[in-house]
Amino acid sequence: MTADANLDPIRDPRPLRPIPRFIFASRWLQLPLYVGLIVAQCVYVWLFLKELVHLVAESPSVTEQQAMLIVLGLIDVVMISNLLIMVIVGGYETFVSRMELNRHPDQPEWLSHVNASVLKIKLAMAIIGISSIHLLRTFIEAGQLGRPGSTLTEAGVMWQSIIHGLFILSAVGIAYVDRLSQPAGKHH
Repeated sequence: MTADANLDPIRDPRPLRPIPRFIFASRWLQLPLYVGLIVAQCVYVWLFLKELVHLVAESPSVTEQQAMLIVLGLIDVVMISNLLIMVIVGGYETFVSRMELNRHPDQPEWLSHVNASVLKIKLAMAIIGISSIHLLRTFIEAGQLGRPGSTLTEAGVMWQSIIHGLFILSAVGIAYVDRLSQPAGKHH
């Protein structure tokens, strides 16, 4: 066997030249961005707990519709938090460095096959979910249209619906382009 036969075809043991090494190392500039998103995640946890305490403390005087709106707000916070986790973990794993969680019992299922395309589709689906919650809240509040103190307008409801539809079309488009870019038989 020659020395070349022992080399891993995926990992070349030779050191990178200075310019490629510098360019490759620049990926670590994203680390503060992911840390910032973790801080944003902490803010969302605080908002969730604050809303939950509000719901529990006010429960005797809260109407069913008010409770439903608060719960939808809680679900919205959870979905945004899930989106943050996907971006933090998936983005770090895809663009910065491997986390090597293969043997960890809590490794998310989706992380084992994450790449930029999968991440885009998952993000698009999360945004549609968040938009759906906002639209549902708007539809529940639609009974307040025209009442004093209501900030809801028919045009606002229409535009929210149109934007939600555009999110859906964008996600379908992203998924379609991703499917077209995959080699035959490799669709996920």
